[in-house]
Amino acid sequence: MESSQITQGAEEIIDAASGADITVSGAMNAAPVPHDSSFFEMFWNAGFMIKIVVIFLLISSIWSWAIILAKYFKLKRLNIGANTFEDNFWSGAPLEVLYNDLKNMAFDPISNIFCAAMSEWERFTNRQKDSGNSESKVLERRMDRVMQIAIRKEIDELEKGLGFLSSLGTNGVIIGLFGTVIGILEGFKAIAIQQSTSIATVAPVISEALFTTALGIITAIPAALGYNKFMNDTNRYINRLETFADEFSSIIARQFDE
Repeated sequence: MESSQITQGAEEIIDAASGADITVSGAMNAAPVPHDSSFFEMFWNAGFMIKIVVIFLLISSIWSWAIILAKYFKLKRLNIGANTFEDNFWSGAPLEVLYNDLKNMAFDPISNIFCAAMSEWERFTNRQKDSGNSESKVLERRMDRVMQIAIRKEIDELEKGLGFLSSLGTNGVIIGLFGTVIGILEGFKAIAIQQSTSIATVAPVISEALFTTALGIITAIPAALGYNKFMNDTNRYINRLETFADEFSSIIARQFDE
């Protein structure tokens, strides 16, 4: 009797162990629950502050690309216009003829500088006819001052938008890291509420947090590269304007000496 009870107890233990094995095996072989990690899903599930960071970075990225494209085509157009003007200027045609062709039409910065100086020349010529007084040195200083003022105006126009690219290239990654820190803090709160540190709980939160850093890098790199390129191109074009102003001043000085 006692032997049969022992046998029956052993069979119950074996059956329970078999059932546990089946349960564990089924849990291990079960298909993982799919998690949608698309951009819109991560954005929708993110917290309020992360959404603000993502929206700011997206708007900044679009605006920086608009500035980059606008600067590229503008500088390309200005260099083509400068080449055309310099070909006409050094062709030997009278300066008055070139001035009359340019003063009543839209022109590029180098033409603007030329017309500003020629306007002073024209006023001086008319005044000299009336008074008969020679004011060559005064005219030279006036023409130099007018050309420098025109150059400064063109510099302000050319440098528009470069400050934004510089700021975004410097601070874009930091803004993304700020979103990451906020996301990780929210992740710790979620872990504390669910009282679980499993991968299924932690991974979505961490991925959403790290996404803002990736977005910050993607936003900052083109802005930084664009700023460096267009700053160099702008400086070269400004040097071209200043060189032309110096050459034109020398031409006017030689004409007065003659």
